[in-house]
Amino acid sequence: MFIIMNVDATAEDIQEVIAVIEGAGLQAKVMEGSQQKIVGVIGDKARLATVPIDAMDGVEKSVEISKSYKLASREFHPQNSVIDVAGVKIGDGTPVVMAGPCAVESKEQLFEAAEIVKKAGAQFLRGGAYKPRTSPYAFQGLEIEGLKYLAEARERTGLRVVTEVTTVEAIERVVEYADMLQIGARNMQNFGLLKEVGKCGKPVLLKRGLAATIDEWLNAAEYIMNAGNPNVVLCERGIRTYETYTRNTLDLSAVAAVKHLSHLPIIVDPSHGTGKWRMVKPMAFAAIAAGADGLMMEVHPNPAKALSDGPQSLTPENYAEVMRGVQKISAFMKAENIHSMDI
Repeated sequence: MFIIMNVDATAEDIQEVIAVIEGAGLQAKVMEGSQQKIVGVIGDKARLATVPIDAMDGVEKSVEISKSYKLASREFHPQNSVIDVAGVKIGDGTPVVMAGPCAVESKEQLFEAAEIVKKAGAQFLRGGAYKPRTSPYAFQGLEIEGLKYLAEARERTGLRVVTEVTTVEAIERVVEYADMLQIGARNMQNFGLLKEVGKCGKPVLLKRGLAATIDEWLNAAEYIMNAGNPNVVLCERGIRTYETYTRNTLDLSAVAAVKHLSHLPIIVDPSHGTGKWRMVKPMAFAAIAAGADGLMMEVHPNPAKALSDGPQSLTPENYAEVMRGVQKISAFMKAENIHSMDI
């Protein structure tokens, strides 16, 4: 539930409400509305059943939240959240781009990729140091060596680093080298991992699970936020359907749905969403037009020789072409003042 305070509620009124909430063993979170302050209640609201909250000084009314996820809900937090990742803001109206190879294969490969994505306008370098693969015989990543290469590439280019963490044991190492931790599709409902990244203090990129509903996805975000980390960005990367032509079915309707249901930023990964490099450009354009807060794309200096996901990786030339189009569409959306919620 959340408690809407009167416009003229005093600081003492708000503190008294917080004291009652915390006295019942619940958490209170104060949010600034356009004119009023809202106190969110986190936990089992049944503990407040006998407390006359609505009769307290400064309280306008209390409102039940219908969603199973609270912190991620727009009911709880009406304003859009802007997530700051080492100075780069996600969700402020300017799309961000995370680009790079699926896997860190070598220092030379990563540094070349970093220069390519930086030149065309990306803000983040993506690259997997830990690679959960369908086959146990496939390339699994360079692990700690790959993390060191990513950090070195950041020093060379100024790009922020986003990379996947696959186990609780690896969190401490990844936090040391990355600016943002990615939870991959296969781990979206690894609740133990979600709770631990919620304690790590770094922003988290949460990919949608292979066959997850939007409700399940937002509840996964809730696990991270409930553990103390509000800095969550969602990533639509396609879901598994009966279609076999594409690797996954990219659900661009999820962008509009998330914008309606949640205040969290959402980006789109058209590389994993389609599995085909030729489809990345139109889907990237469509994602920005749908109101996505950014893109994640796989770019490799030589996709034909990539150790992972070569068929969906863009060449430097194709990537530059996509970026030019993305920038034009973004500029048009801004100039016309078009928002996803208006579409």
